[in-house]
Amino acid sequence: MQYRTLGDSDVEVSEVGFGAWVVGTDWWGDRTREDSIELIRHAIDEGITYFDTGDVYGHGDSEDLLGEALGDDREDVTLATKVGYDFYNNPQAGHGELPKEMTGEWVRSATEQSLERLDTDYIDVLQLHNANVDEVDADVLEALDELREEGLVRAVGWALGPSIGWLAEGDMAIEEEFDAVQLVWNLFEQEVGNHFLETIEETGSATSLIPRVPHSSGLLNEQVTPETGHDLDDHRGFRPDAWYETGWEKLEALRFLEQDGERTMGQAAIAYLLSHDPVATVTPTFHTRADITEWAAASDVPKLSEEELSRVAELYETNFGVDRDDGMDELRSSVGGEDIRAAGIDKRATTGPRNPASSD
Repeated sequence: MQYRTLGDSDVEVSEVGFGAWVVGTDWWGDRTREDSIELIRHAIDEGITYFDTGDVYGHGDSEDLLGEALGDDREDVTLATKVGYDFYNNPQAGHGELPKEMTGEWVRSATEQSLERLDTDYIDVLQLHNANVDEVDADVLEALDELREEGLVRAVGWALGPSIGWLAEGDMAIEEEFDAVQLVWNLFEQEVGNHFLETIEETGSATSLIPRVPHSSGLLNEQVTPETGHDLDDHRGFRPDAWYETGWEKLEALRFLEQDGERTMGQAAIAYLLSHDPVATVTPTFHTRADITEWAAASDVPKLSEEELSRVAELYETNFGVDRDDGMDELRSSVGGEDIRAAGIDKRATTGPRNPASSD
């Protein structure tokens, strides 16, 4: 396992991290508490030190479980969580989005409760969870600064979600020198990652990027196929047929990234993201110990060559030779923001002036 530093902080992260949304929730299938703890312990054994959770995952259960599982290894790992949803006063309706709270007072209160559940005196990386750009005002920024000054938080980040908060949010985080921006980014979904690479280059910001969903929800690691997709007992079972079918066609076009005995497709998907300097860590969704063993090793497989990266870029420009879409347009936020505007959502979809509250 190789390690990188997050932003301008002194927080070190493993190149492959553990997305703890898979434990303490049923979003990716059911598992016992004992099974979840075993996954976390196995990740540590494989060199993973970055663990990323959120207070809303399982309404605190993921944080509680992670705090228990880390135990005496707490000082040897980097612990990240997210705040911004009011699950304390609102019941969960399926997997729907809960009401958000994004004020300075809420950030502090939620952080203090996360510290208790995580059984720790400090959080290495505190992230704003799906915050909209107009919610992160001077009070929120001041609260983050105070938490760092008090030693309760070591670094700050902004976790972005499709159709919830995206380009304007990430751009603001980069301009404000947040230590990290978390986003969905993979070989099939490159627009947003490429956009933030440009923003980082243009601004000279040291902000790190943390890609999640590197395997496009199971397509790029070949755990989902057109034949098996709808049999899944999690959210992927409800995706349109076209998503499975077009994804599998695109996967075949990327077979050249595999190297027999040296690099699997699942590892190549992670190595692709790590080939970009601003990327600090990649957080796959682990289901089994075998997943952890294989994907943690992606940090050490042969790096993608310039020729391979150029070929990937060319394929992406032509939609991998597939002449139809995947039926997911209404479920994701496009770079241009046309879908956001069509839905009548009052938010900026693209880069605009910096938030006046943060211009001091």
